[in-house]
Amino acid sequence: MKLMVVGGGGREHAIIKKLKENKEIEKIYALPGNGGIAADAECVPVGATDIDSIVKFAVENAIDYAVVAPDDPLVLGCVDALEEKGTPCFGPRKNAAIIEGSKVFSKNLMKKYGIPTAAYEVFDNAEQALEYLETAPVPTVIKADGLALGKGVIIADTREKAKQAVISIMKDKQFGDSGNQIVIEEFLTGPEVSVLSFTDGETVVPMISSMDHKRAGDYDTGLNTGGMGTVAPNPYYTEAVAEECMNKIFLPTIRAMKAEGRPFKGCLYFGLMITRDGVKVIEYNCRFGDPETQVVLPLLKSDLFTVMRAVTDGKLAETPVEFDDKCAACVIMASEGYPVKYEKGYEITIPEQIADKVFVAGAALKEGKLVTSGGRVLGVTAVADTLGKAIDNSYYMVGQIHFDNAFYRHDIGKRAMEAEI
Repeated sequence: MKLMVVGGGGREHAIIKKLKENKEIEKIYALPGNGGIAADAECVPVGATDIDSIVKFAVENAIDYAVVAPDDPLVLGCVDALEEKGTPCFGPRKNAAIIEGSKVFSKNLMKKYGIPTAAYEVFDNAEQALEYLETAPVPTVIKADGLALGKGVIIADTREKAKQAVISIMKDKQFGDSGNQIVIEEFLTGPEVSVLSFTDGETVVPMISSMDHKRAGDYDTGLNTGGMGTVAPNPYYTEAVAEECMNKIFLPTIRAMKAEGRPFKGCLYFGLMITRDGVKVIEYNCRFGDPETQVVLPLLKSDLFTVMRAVTDGKLAETPVEFDDKCAACVIMASEGYPVKYEKGYEITIPEQIADKVFVAGAALKEGKLVTSGGRVLGVTAVADTLGKAIDNSYYMVGQIHFDNAFYRHDIGKRAMEAEI
C-alpha cells in the first residue's frame, strides 16, 4: 500500500507516525512534509493548497489512499478532486468542510437544528457591526467568517477593543477575505474541551477528550496561537458530559449535515465549553486538531489506517475503536516572537532516545541538520499512567532539546491537574 498525507506540520507528523504502525503500508509520501517528517516519510515539495499538483502526484504514483489533514485543502475541495480521479481519501468533501470554512454557516446550522451554542449576530457591513457594539454586552467575541490559521477569533473585554477588532478584521483586512463577514457572539465561561471524532456520515465515534492551551503565555496571557500544548484526557469531560454531548451535539450535528445534503466523512472536531447552562459548541473544525492530535493519537490502541478506511467505506459502526487507559501531555516548543514575528534557521538538537516522542511542526533540513523554519517548532509528547507523570515527563524531555530563541509555556496541564484534585 502506498499512502499520501497532505500537510506539513506536527499534526501530520503524528498521523504519519501512527499510520506507520500498519505493516501493510509500504510507503508514505508527505506533501509537502517538513524536515522532521522526512525521517518517517518521503517528503514531496508540493504545497498543501496546490490541488492540481496533489492530484497529479497521486495519479502518477498510483497512490492507494490519501489523508488530507489541513483545513485549507479540505475547504478548497482537495478530497473531491482526488476522489474524482479514483484515489480514496480520509477527509470531508468541500461541501461538508464548510462547517469550518464558514463560521456563519456553522452558526446558522446550529441555530436551525437546535444545537446549543452561544447567541450571535452576523454582519457583512462594518458600520452596522460597530453600531451593534454600542449596546452589545461585553466581553464579547468577534470571529472572522473564514479560515485564519486558528487566529481569527478575538475576545474583546471592552467595547473599544471590540470595535477595534471589527475595524482590523473588516476594514484593515487582517485576515484577508476571511473577514468579509464576521460573527459577533456571546462570551461564554466555563472549562473548554476538545473532542475529535471519527465519522462516516452516519456513525460518530468520539476519540479521547483533550484540553488545548491557546494563549502564547503562561496562565493564559498573551496572544491567541494555534495551540501551545495539550493534555488528554480532559478531566472536565465526565461520563455525564460525554452522554450530553453525544445526544445534544455530536449526533445532531452529523444528522444536520446529512439533512443539508452535506454528509461529513472524516474527523470532525468539536470545540466545546461546559457552561452553567450545559455544554455548548464554541467551534467546529473539519479535521484533526493541532496540537490535540499529538496527544490523542498516541493513546489510540486500534490501527489508525483500519479506522480511516472504515470511515471512507461507511463501515465505522462495525469497526472497533479503542484507546489506552492512560494519559498524554504535549508541550509545544515555539520560536520566540510567535505568533507575530520570529527568526528562523536555528539548529535543533534532539537526543536520539526521545526522537520518537517528538512531533516536528516547523523545521527544515539544511545541510543535513534540522533547523527552525516556523513559529511552532516541535510538539513534545509523553504518555504515562497518570496525567501528572505525563506532564512531568514531557517537560523533562523539553529540557533535553535545544534551539536558540526557543520558548514554551510552563503551565501546560495545570488547569487539568487542579480539576483532578
